[in-house]
This record gives sequence, structure tokens and C-alpha cells, in this order.
Amino acid sequence: MDRLPNSAPLATRLRNTLVQYHSIGDSEWRGDDDNMISPVFFQKDATVWRKPSEEFSGYLYKAQGVVEDVTNRIVDHIRPGPYRLDWDSLMTTMDIMETFEENCCVMRYTTAGQLWNIIAPREFVDFSYTTSYEDGLLTCGISLDYGDVRPNFVRGFNHPCGWFCVPLKDYPSHSLLTGYIQTELRGMLPQSAVDTAMSSTLANFYSDLKKALKT
Repeated sequence: MDRLPNSAPLATRLRNTLVQYHSIGDSEWRGDDDNMISPVFFQKDATVWRKPSEEFSGYLYKAQGVVEDVTNRIVDHIRPGPYRLDWDSLMTTMDIMETFEENCCVMRYTTAGQLWNIIAPREFVDFSYTTSYEDGLLTCGISLDYGDVRPNFVRGFNHPCGWFCVPLKDYPSHSLLTGYIQTELRGMLPQSAVDTAMSSTLANFYSDLKKALKT
């Protein structure tokens, strides 16, 4: 079993990486026909784009949508805690393995099979960090090679990922939620299945979150 990393420098590097992603210009994000106007996936709740990841051979996905709620409440539903497991339809279990401080922890979670179980259930162990960003919040994470893999699961790996949540200036009771996700599912999977799963998963994330916030 690998040792846990020092949390402070890892949190700083992770935040800086996500801020860098957030500064990428529109022209670098691509859709199905190679332009920003036509995204990979679009629905009323969210729009999804992608670009080649610099971390692995897959894609870095960008998802964006407006959520009708205040920033703190939205992020409380996304980061590790009592709310996430209740509404996220993909997540099946979540355990906090280590807490460094209130906004920083290591969690282990599992996800359900997807695409008629072409993608089998996955397990992830992530370092999670939540911090302020401009007038809102950033909650971000990265996977760690830590702990034994549970039976009947494939250990996936999240390269630097996170969610920026900031209030809309003219509508402070609404927030702009922007996510950056680059998940290496691992295992023997056709790339087309991975791409289909990622786009639809991100869009469903927004619709599930909005339903949870209304309750």
C-alpha cells in the first residue's frame, strides 16, 4: 500500500492545475465537428466540450451549465459529504478514508456499471480539496494509487478534475457551474464506449444535481 502524500503541496498543485484548465480559451475546445459552437453534447441542463488530455491518451472534458441555487449549497452537494451519495445516480458507495482538515480528505467510492455493463463497476480512491475561487468555490480532486482494490471492481483513475461554482453577477441566487473531468476508466474498453459514457454522464450529473437541490 502506498503512503498518503503530503496534503498541502498536493492541494496547491491541484488548484493551480484546475485554474490553468479554467483559463483555456474557447478556440481550444472541440465538439463533434471541431468547433466550439457544436459541442460534444448539449441539453437544457449542460453543454459538454472536450480536448485531448495532456495527462493520458483520452480527453479532458469541460461541462458547463447554470444551476438555480447559491454557490455554497451547490458545492456542499458535490464534494465528499452526506449529500453526494443521495443524488448521484452513478455513485454506489462512498467512504472517507482520511481527513486532513475540514476541506481536504481522501475518499474511496464506487460507480455502477454503464452501457448495459459494457463498462463494469469502477472503484476510485481520490484526494479531494475544496477552496475559495473568486466570488465562489472550487472543489477538485485527483486519484491516488492507495489501498487494495475491492473484488469485482476495476480501479479507475481520475486525473486532475474539479468544479468551479460562481454566482451570476446579475442573478446571485443562480450559479455558473463549470466542470473539468478526465477519467481513465482502465480495463479493456472500446474508446467509443468511453466517449459515449463520459458525455452522457456529465450531462446527467447536472440534471440529477438540479433535482436534488429542489428537494
